[in-house]
Amino acid sequence: MTITVPADLPVPEPLVPTDLPALRAAVTGPVLVPGDPGLADEITPFNLAARHRPDVVVAATSTADVAAAVGWAAASRLPVAVQATGHGAEVGVAGGLLITTGRMRSVSVDPVARTARIAAGARWADVIAAAAPHGLAPLSGSSPDVGAVGYLLGGGLPILGRAFGFGADLVRSCVAVTADGRVRQVDAGSEPELFWALRGGRGAFAVVTEMTLDLLPLRSIYGGLLLYPGDAAPAVLHRWREWVATLPDETCTSVAIMRFPDAPFVPEPLRGRCVVALRVAHVGPAEEGARLLAPMRTVAPLLEDAVTEMPYAASAAIYRDPTTPVPSEHRGATLRELPVEAVDALLAVAGPQAASPLVVVELRHLGGALAREPRIPNAVPARDAAFNLLTRGVLVPPVVDAIPAAAQAVHAALSPWAARGCLLTFLGAADTDAMADVWPEEVYARLRRVKADYDPHEVFRQGHRIPPAPFVPRPSEAVAAS
Repeated sequence: MTITVPADLPVPEPLVPTDLPALRAAVTGPVLVPGDPGLADEITPFNLAARHRPDVVVAATSTADVAAAVGWAAASRLPVAVQATGHGAEVGVAGGLLITTGRMRSVSVDPVARTARIAAGARWADVIAAAAPHGLAPLSGSSPDVGAVGYLLGGGLPILGRAFGFGADLVRSCVAVTADGRVRQVDAGSEPELFWALRGGRGAFAVVTEMTLDLLPLRSIYGGLLLYPGDAAPAVLHRWREWVATLPDETCTSVAIMRFPDAPFVPEPLRGRCVVALRVAHVGPAEEGARLLAPMRTVAPLLEDAVTEMPYAASAAIYRDPTTPVPSEHRGATLRELPVEAVDALLAVAGPQAASPLVVVELRHLGGALAREPRIPNAVPARDAAFNLLTRGVLVPPVVDAIPAAAQAVHAALSPWAARGCLLTFLGAADTDAMADVWPEEVYARLRRVKADYDPHEVFRQGHRIPPAPFVPRPSEAVAAS
């Protein structure tokens, strides 16, 4: 079956069940609509705060499924959204077509070329497990449960970012389905503008069904977690601020004030407590890592010291990200510097004496390779930032209504030291104004031109939206029109 995209932008007809037989005939995976058994399990994201209400769901099993689904949606004038695990879902999908890629989890490793070819639904755990037997590792994030492709489209801030750069920097090529339903091989030599935009522009340009990325020759790291009591926050944060200025690029670290609820699923030593968590990942000998970490081990009494040499495959132990879906809200920003006054401002609104409902207020040290332009430039923003700020709250009673104001208080307190832009995987607000502020004006204008070339009718407009640039006729077209 061939599905063509109308060029004249007719007013869409309401979706009716008779529209579905052509779609079901064109794809191998399940096609679901509201009321079908299994729909909720198929579309519920990891972030339960995002409630999806699509008109149609295609549970894709291949690139061909995705191409047929996108072509059908474009012909029907329906918007298209994509979900692998839903870790990055901030707002729900409202109508249109949702393509789920969780069935597409293949990973193949070329140990000679040191590359991995990953499908759209592969999680970092899949990639790590496939690479480890060859002494290789991907440039992955803090959670192995996150979908790798979506993470890389957003830029991806890895646990080893200061040493090796953003995750998107190691992407060699993509297979992408654009808004016309066409399957494209995308790399620096073929579709260079689309390749630039995909790596850092998230899902606004196409559905990426496969990626090929470089792997690192890395078997083990020195890393883990130090936990301090909450009342040590002033001492720990001020020492950390001084300490990070002395670190080599091979040492990557973050510090977070964390408040654990008084709930049965929280381990007894942490239940109902405020703590400070220092996370560290060092590329190099364990002895060197221990020497560098020594000032932080003595700054305050420790509740736990779990920093040690570990196989990269065990790196999830560094951040201990949750594995159970919860409704949450997060907000990110970047800072150009972190003087004493900034730490004091943060402690005033989120320190142990503050009645904050936020479960995490984190500062992550940037710089190093993150600040350097990659060999093949991409659209990842905020390379000149020195720190990343993240606030996160769990949207459950009785604190649900207090979380937005608490997050706003933290970001307002640190706004005097804010840098321009935000890393997309940390950007919580999915609106056009926020997206325009992510990049410098000329970069955002370039992204809008790419959008106009590949998705002028905004088939991909759910979530983090980048509108196409206004149409400007070429000189030959203007003459012909006259």
